[in-house]
Amino acid sequence: MAFPRSIRKHGTRDGRARRSGAIRTPLPRRISVRLLALLTAAASTWVMSPAPAPSLAALPEAGLPGVGDSYFPGLGNGGFDVRHYDLDVRYAPDSGRLDGRTTITARATRPLSSFDLDLQRLDVASVEVNGIPAGFRRDGDELRVHPVIPLPKGRTFTTTVTYGGVPEPLGGPVVFGSRYGWMKTKDGAFVACEPNAASTWFPSSDHPSDKATFDIRIRAPKGLTAISNGRLLATSAHGATTVTHWRENKPMAPYLATATIGKFDVKRGTTPGGTPLYVATDPTLAAGKLDMYALTAEATDHWSRVFGPYPFEETGAIIDDVPQADFSLETQTKPLFSAVRDESTVVHELAHQWFGDSVSVERWKDIWLNEGFATYAEWLWDEHKGRKSAHQSFLEAYDLHHADDPFWKVVVADPQRETMLSRAVYYRGAMTLQMLRERIGDRAFFRLLPRWTKLHRHGNARTAQFTALAEAVSHKDLGDLFTTWLHTPGKPALPGR
Repeated sequence: MAFPRSIRKHGTRDGRARRSGAIRTPLPRRISVRLLALLTAAASTWVMSPAPAPSLAALPEAGLPGVGDSYFPGLGNGGFDVRHYDLDVRYAPDSGRLDGRTTITARATRPLSSFDLDLQRLDVASVEVNGIPAGFRRDGDELRVHPVIPLPKGRTFTTTVTYGGVPEPLGGPVVFGSRYGWMKTKDGAFVACEPNAASTWFPSSDHPSDKATFDIRIRAPKGLTAISNGRLLATSAHGATTVTHWRENKPMAPYLATATIGKFDVKRGTTPGGTPLYVATDPTLAAGKLDMYALTAEATDHWSRVFGPYPFEETGAIIDDVPQADFSLETQTKPLFSAVRDESTVVHELAHQWFGDSVSVERWKDIWLNEGFATYAEWLWDEHKGRKSAHQSFLEAYDLHHADDPFWKVVVADPQRETMLSRAVYYRGAMTLQMLRERIGDRAFFRLLPRWTKLHRHGNARTAQFTALAEAVSHKDLGDLFTTWLHTPGKPALPGR
């Protein structure tokens, strides 16, 4: 995520509405013979099997309402691993109403009598598990689902949620004080969800550690363009409605999903290196000196040489006129640009396709692995263009903040929730990488970056894994360097200064 150059700081908001209610079980009074047979046959797995009775440890239990992230305890869900999302959403720009039907394919990681999904503020009409109506209740932003038939460990199952309402964007200090999530615009919607707003528009396990593939169908009024992640598979007209079907077949963290809708001029092609390219621009924006299409193509190919092969099927950009969104975001395959649309921001968001999107954090406290690396990419780009060296950029950032500046009080490796996207995470994170480069040398450093993106491609990683890999690649003990720059508050001393 890139932030306004006049501000360069972040913060957060939980955005939780407190609602609870009794379990709703929408089973009809008369269960059909077919359904009864299904229930009986499936229940035999638990109560009629001639096998020995399961131990207490194997009995079904409730899944956890979160994955245990210290910054967002309620995000994600324990007890299952999402494999695929199939979203079908209809949006009415005039009223701002969203109606959706989401089917989640997941694998139970423990025997489950119930499980949670994250869903903020939208109303749920029905829930089905494996095609059978299930009980459910709301508890704040948690949707607790009670399947009629318990789910054994290792079982792959589907959950279909039908829901609707007017999505409410979140706010607070985390995204520069800006609102974020599903944001209504004058001609549609701008959907940018880092860190915790995916669940404002679809039920999910809304944490980057639970990545999945996606099919996203968007139904919008004819004349509007609906853009999402991955490749566009089909566009079809149904009366006054246009349906677009997008597919992201590489694992994606929920916060990186988008369904941005509006009037756009679309340009498609391929980069010189052969990567498919899709750039959509709001036609009301004045043409500037920056050619977003050409820059996206050039930067994608350059980073492919520096960071390793491009990790997705398509690259691109969505440029929209959204004054209330005072940030840009690295939505997977198509970064979103609103108020911030300069060259550094474009190369920053494209670097995130490797650092943040393909290699995602396992816990939010390691966010410097996203933002420090993307900021350092800005310095590498200036170096590539011959404007100034990364060492010069380092010194400018270092000298900008005097020793007692609050900038130096943030512990980059665990910056705390309220400052997890502060300026220090971006710039001290980038400074750490420059210090690492100068310690181990260019040859080892530029072997390290593509090795990192290859080892954790389409997965999740932690700071400790990066520091260990840096030591393995360089054959050096780097404990003091990482302790100083990532784990210790205060302005580090520079030799000779």
